[in-house]
Amino acid sequence: MSDTNPTIAVRDGEALDMSVVDPLLKAAIPGLSGEAKVTQYPSGASNLTYAVDYPDRKLVLRRPPFGKIPKGGHDMFREYRIMRDLKPVFGAVPPVLYYTHDESHIGKEFYVMERVDGHIVHRIPKEWGWGEAENRQLCQNFFSKLCDLHTLDVDAAGLADFGRPDGYVKRQIMGWNRRWNRVLTDDVPHYEDIQQWLEDKMPADSGKVGVLHGDYRIDNCILDPKDPTQISAIIDWEISALGDPLMDLGNTLAYWVQADDPPHMQLTVRQPCMNPGMMTRKEVLEFYADRTGFDVSDMTYYYVYGIWRLSVIIQQIYFRYVSGATQDKRFKDYGQMVMALAETAREKIKTGDV
Repeated sequence: MSDTNPTIAVRDGEALDMSVVDPLLKAAIPGLSGEAKVTQYPSGASNLTYAVDYPDRKLVLRRPPFGKIPKGGHDMFREYRIMRDLKPVFGAVPPVLYYTHDESHIGKEFYVMERVDGHIVHRIPKEWGWGEAENRQLCQNFFSKLCDLHTLDVDAAGLADFGRPDGYVKRQIMGWNRRWNRVLTDDVPHYEDIQQWLEDKMPADSGKVGVLHGDYRIDNCILDPKDPTQISAIIDWEISALGDPLMDLGNTLAYWVQADDPPHMQLTVRQPCMNPGMMTRKEVLEFYADRTGFDVSDMTYYYVYGIWRLSVIIQQIYFRYVSGATQDKRFKDYGQMVMALAETAREKIKTGDV
């Protein structure tokens, strides 16, 4: 199978100073030797990810973006710690090897993990020759991993102190609304109505506490190189937390565009969720309820929250582009994506649908 996770030359302005990083890694990782070749993963619009290839070992380094970043955002230790602690009880994470909070090295904190071989896909390559059966199997395996994560024994994983699950729903709603209002731009409406609806209709805490990935998509999974219907590892744990699993499910559904969705919803698709054989959102809910035993009969609020949260994340990136903190041309049309998402949230509020 062809390589569906290629790297590119490091983008201008995003160089990694290996004269500093190399001795740090060699002091921390036994047996590491030789000169590393550094390239960059082109996907991802938030943290920066580099392939650091030594002659006998392939590593991945993650760091926050350059420029001003939101308070509390891009927490590298959070990613590092959740993978470190999950690995013994939830194998689908890469092994982490090194973390430093010392920003004097490269200007930001960073961590390093072992590279997991496999595919990261935004669409299924035609040469795989997949039909409905293969797409369905990947879909079921994808949501099975989410169910396993949400039903994990938090105490057994040593993660009881990872976050504050009490009041999680309120903190998320109020927090994302505050973030939105800090990154307003003149060309995007302010959507006060969505913010107010989320505050007025906020459900009480369910009492369920699970590990939440926060950004669970197929393109944040590494697919097994021999059988890509299987998931070898889940990456991008930056905004993981402890809280109500239905909030995380709402986040994932916000990304889950289906083939019969209107064109403005399909503008946001970034994973092969519309392929023949993939479950619809309603089928996902049935599958999830069967695997977890959780009541998902009233998911509209959580789905709208997921859409709104995604709008805020993209608006934060768009604000960095508009304000000149980044010159990455990939972000120039992100305002259109924000508006497409927000209009979808308005529609779901009106119809009560998922």
